[in-house]
Amino acid sequence: MLRAGQGIALCSMCLLVLGVVFVNSASLDVSGDSKTTFEAIMGGRATIFAVASALCLWVGSRLPIERLGSARGIGNPIWWIVGAIFAGIVLVHVPGVGREVNGASRWISLGPLTFQPSEIAKWGVPLVLAWWCCRRGDKLRSFWGGFLPPVAFAALVSVGIAIEDLGTATLIMLIALIVVVAAGCRWWHATMLAPMAILGFIGLIIVSPYRVNRIIAYLDPYADSQGIGYHIIQSMGAISGGGLTGRGLGNSVQKFGYLPEGTTDFIYAIVCEETGMIGAFLVVALYAFLLWCGWMVIGAVREPTIDCDGSTSRAKSESRLSPFCQLVGLGILATIGFQALINILVVTGLAPTKGIALPLVSRGGTGWMLTCLSLGLIMSMDRRMAREDARVSGSDKLDTGAVASG
Repeated sequence: MLRAGQGIALCSMCLLVLGVVFVNSASLDVSGDSKTTFEAIMGGRATIFAVASALCLWVGSRLPIERLGSARGIGNPIWWIVGAIFAGIVLVHVPGVGREVNGASRWISLGPLTFQPSEIAKWGVPLVLAWWCCRRGDKLRSFWGGFLPPVAFAALVSVGIAIEDLGTATLIMLIALIVVVAAGCRWWHATMLAPMAILGFIGLIIVSPYRVNRIIAYLDPYADSQGIGYHIIQSMGAISGGGLTGRGLGNSVQKFGYLPEGTTDFIYAIVCEETGMIGAFLVVALYAFLLWCGWMVIGAVREPTIDCDGSTSRAKSESRLSPFCQLVGLGILATIGFQALINILVVTGLAPTKGIALPLVSRGGTGWMLTCLSLGLIMSMDRRMAREDARVSGSDKLDTGAVASG
């Protein structure tokens, strides 16, 4: 029988394969200088990062996640993660280190290595908050000592990222609130900050003309079909052109200079155009199954055991994982789920355009690897429970054998 952790691995590999296929398909060039060959695809950037991401998935599944929550001192990885998050936010603005792409400084270049520090923040913040909340469990119900410190940390990180990437900053803040409320903070503390957060969000939009244009284009893209509405119109044109079964793999029309960002933020439109509604549904189904498998891991409960006097020694609602593992798993699943949802809503014209990639499908190196590493942590939790089941099963067999021999 397929375990939940194995289901996560299966879905992750399927999404990575789809990512490699559609990144290469969306990158096709019909010019005479095209170098798109089978050898070029197999040894290309997307394939190399997919293999590296699969390795990260395996590494994550072997990491002792429980020890991460209990480590202390300078050897505690949490402090290194916090340092890496803030260092990345600062370094993107340092000349010679930060790299500007499409008018935004979101990248860091260190020799041949180029990555987005916002990816480190996106996956690191839930981990840091889970660790902090588990150490302050007795004070989480208070505002000043429980709710405010982790939210202030997440807000500081989000503001640093929002300067260049409002979409990712909003996602990080949303996941942070989910984690702290799930840890035990009062939900109405979060609602108290909602007006301030909304005003800040609106302010960041108003001060950036291109963000205002995105809102206008969302409300009526055809008012300026060749200007601010061009992107979303081309995306919807790709989706409608695919119909039910699609134009066929590699036969997209919109990718040939019509649809901007066809390999990154709008790759789902290419999926819809080439594979139709069938392929679009398959991608959504893979995400749904991935999230369901993850939920089966973090929501696993212990089976009740019966003592000799007939009493139940453990409640059935008792979790098989520590609170730290549950919060980390929840943060990972919420990040993937909301990221995929936002991307699909944007591509289909149901939300304003944002720079949110489709997890494991949109072209990416840092994103693919850190996503797989994070999913590997949930697989590590499932492997630990599998080992516990094996020990319990072995003990039951020994007890049964002893009774039979007696």
